[in-house]
Amino acid sequence: MALTANPKFLLAATHARTVAHILALLAVILMLVWVLHYRGGANLRSDADPELIFNVHPLVMSLGFIVVIGEAIMAYRTIPTEKRVRKFIHMMLHFVALTLGIFGIYAAFKYHKESASPDMLSLHSWLGICTICLFGLQGGEGGGEGGLPRPCRAPSLRLPRLQPLVVWVLLLLASARSGGEPGDGEAAARLRRPCDLPDGDLHCGDRLGRQGGLTVSEMQLINFTGLFILLFGVAVSIVVALPKIV
Repeated sequence: MALTANPKFLLAATHARTVAHILALLAVILMLVWVLHYRGGANLRSDADPELIFNVHPLVMSLGFIVVIGEAIMAYRTIPTEKRVRKFIHMMLHFVALTLGIFGIYAAFKYHKESASPDMLSLHSWLGICTICLFGLQGGEGGGEGGLPRPCRAPSLRLPRLQPLVVWVLLLLASARSGGEPGDGEAAARLRRPCDLPDGDLHCGDRLGRQGGLTVSEMQLINFTGLFILLFGVAVSIVVALPKIV
């Protein structure tokens, strides 16, 4: 059965979705600039430089996991078609996002193994694991019961209606903690490495006016990337909040 939409709210949702797409595009461009220009690229099979392995993590989690989840949320709310079709598209995008999320976490753990770094050291990693677990439960609930008649669905398997919102908020919080700010112990320990100078006991921040191994321009780029991701999350939330379906 086709959806009947209130034109006023549908127009507002379309504008919000357009803004979300622009913000996602800006975040993707800045992330690519950071990884390719400042970090030297990404390679999951790098033997010489473990940093290239780590670079896969932010690249996949931002370009894939976060953006695809946002698109899945907006698709379910805004595609003008039958609910069954919208739900199918929504679930397929969720499956892609979950696959990319697991791959991104694998890249982070692989980097820790190759560089002999401890796992789960930062708040970012804690939030990330909680998010991926809840996201997997959410997908399992929808995929496992989506095709069953409503009376056949087990009440014990139904998760709270607020759970998708919790996952989305946790995801945005995790992305906000993914930079190299002093509060992120894991990122600070990884990025604050010695300079390639004769007196290697001095850090880059001490000799070259850097902060924890990052140049000022690189830190600004990371901040803008995180800002655009957060604004993307806000725009997606606005799309969901608009009562456009009558």
